[in-house]
Amino acid sequence: MSRKKHLLFVINPIAGGRDKSSLQRIIGRNLDRSLFHYEFAHTESEDHARRLSLSAAYLGFDIVAAVGGDGTVNEVARGIMARTGKQIPTGSASGKQGTGEQEQASLAIIPSGSGNGLARHLGIPLNPSAAIRLINKLRTSRMDVGIMNDSPFFCVAGAGFDAHISHVFATGPGRGFSGYVQSALREIRNYQPGNYVITTGDGTILERAFLVSIANASQYGNNAYIAPGASTMDGLLDLCILRPFPAYRYPEMALRLMTGKIGGSRFMLRLQGEKFRIVREDDGPVHLDGEPALMGKQLDIRVMPSSISVITP
Repeated sequence: MSRKKHLLFVINPIAGGRDKSSLQRIIGRNLDRSLFHYEFAHTESEDHARRLSLSAAYLGFDIVAAVGGDGTVNEVARGIMARTGKQIPTGSASGKQGTGEQEQASLAIIPSGSGNGLARHLGIPLNPSAAIRLINKLRTSRMDVGIMNDSPFFCVAGAGFDAHISHVFATGPGRGFSGYVQSALREIRNYQPGNYVITTGDGTILERAFLVSIANASQYGNNAYIAPGASTMDGLLDLCILRPFPAYRYPEMALRLMTGKIGGSRFMLRLQGEKFRIVREDDGPVHLDGEPALMGKQLDIRVMPSSISVITP
């Protein structure tokens, strides 16, 4: 009889503005206890999920489940990758036992955020009970990872309007999808597009753009498809350049985004590749899986194919 697998649930209690007080009970009711030993850990600050995940990987946990949104998934996945040398860790891990090489822990996702873009793309159920029962099947796939200036992303990263909104949203009082939409509606009319010099494997282009998104998965979240047809398992990233468009076309562009038809707009340019270089006018905001960050003028982006194991349907 095979040994039980060790599973850690890393729970972000504030993700998506949802009450998670009943989650441990739901896990206990739906997880197959004949297959798993499991524990819980709750995040208390930014980067805590990464540190918890990294510690769990050092301690030999087989699976680390991110209970939260895409930001929580990003932190947990970074911790898993750091343990096996796929990504250099920042900070130290507690509980390190030995220095021998070990098999990489798998990532599981219990979607509990505002958008849940990666979970939606992978087909992971949004219902917590169903997502937990999916873990029981122990079916895994290898997923690509994007890197922007040495920082990993797993769903979508970008510069431009989406990065601007991620900063506004992070400092605002509201959470959830409605708060994000309200932030976007407030900011869109006054936002100024920027100039970008973009180098791909085929050459260099100059573009004036409303946003420049780099997609590993197909959507931001909430079924807002910035890169319909993108795959997390093809060894490529999708570079999506949305050129400036007239204000009267805002409703049309929003509809295209929500119906997976943004690629058919004449304002959208989509390129695929293993690496890109983007040079913008100034240092400024970017986002990595919806989480804000500040980076310099030059953004170097590359894909790391099949770099993390994730539980999928």
